[in-house]
Amino acid sequence: MEMKKRINLELRNRAPEEVTELVLDNCLCVNGEIEGLNDTFKKLEFLSMANVELSSLARLPSLNKLRKLELSDNIISGGLEVLAEKCPNLTYLNLSGNKIKDLSTVEALQNLKNLKSLDLFNCEITNLEDYRESIFELLQQITYLDGFDQEDNEAPDSEEEDDEDGDEDDEEEEEDEAGPPEEYEEEEEEEEDEDEDEDEAGSELGEGEEEVGLSYLMKEEIQNVLLPNSEKCVMDFYSQTEYLVFKDEEDDDDYVEEGEEEEEEEEEGLRGEKRKRDAEDDGDEEDD
Repeated sequence: MEMKKRINLELRNRAPEEVTELVLDNCLCVNGEIEGLNDTFKKLEFLSMANVELSSLARLPSLNKLRKLELSDNIISGGLEVLAEKCPNLTYLNLSGNKIKDLSTVEALQNLKNLKSLDLFNCEITNLEDYRESIFELLQQITYLDGFDQEDNEAPDSEEEDDEDGDEDDEEEEEDEAGPPEEYEEEEEEEEDEDEDEDEAGSELGEGEEEVGLSYLMKEEIQNVLLPNSEKCVMDFYSQTEYLVFKDEEDDDDYVEEGEEEEEEEEEGLRGEKRKRDAEDDGDEEDD
């Protein structure tokens, strides 16, 4: 697919001024030049044209917001001075796998003042003696060459670089704020207020519950549980006592009545004997 058609496909019904990233890898570059890319892509920050048989950057449009440019695996051998003119804010440039042979070609990158990372891997220039030392000396603004700094420390991932470069202002604002977003704070405050109201209501209810519980224990449980049992015990005691007293009285009455009857029987017997004796005495007297 030709580059121009590929650009139209990548737009996906978007206006060029709305696009911030554009990937045109592996498409066909006619005559080794850029086609279909113009100044209307004014918000473009990332552009990738890897392996498109690009040999010239002469038709590169002005992309003032472009920060990352991928040009790996092409046939570029010079003309890098266009980059400083058209893309002055570049921080990352990948020229690996191109036809760059000497330091004079790379010297044109000195005008890219914001350039931090440069990749020349698989270019013929990497075969030069003291290649790394020479590049770092020539381009003193860069921090990483072919993914490593001068002390052989590996560069962070490109995504991390994006976060670091793109979020510097956000980090400063976050440091000033030193806290969560306002909406989150408001939600937290509302939740805290609700919790406080619930705690107050709960504390009031708790006090009431304690009073109710005390009165319940004093009045309800003791009266309804202990007192009835106690009353029952007392009633049982009194009922049993009354029964015993009543039984004793009945027994006493029975004893008295039985004793009186015996006495009466004895008296009647004595009276009968006395009458019998008197009758016998009277009969003896009559015989005399």
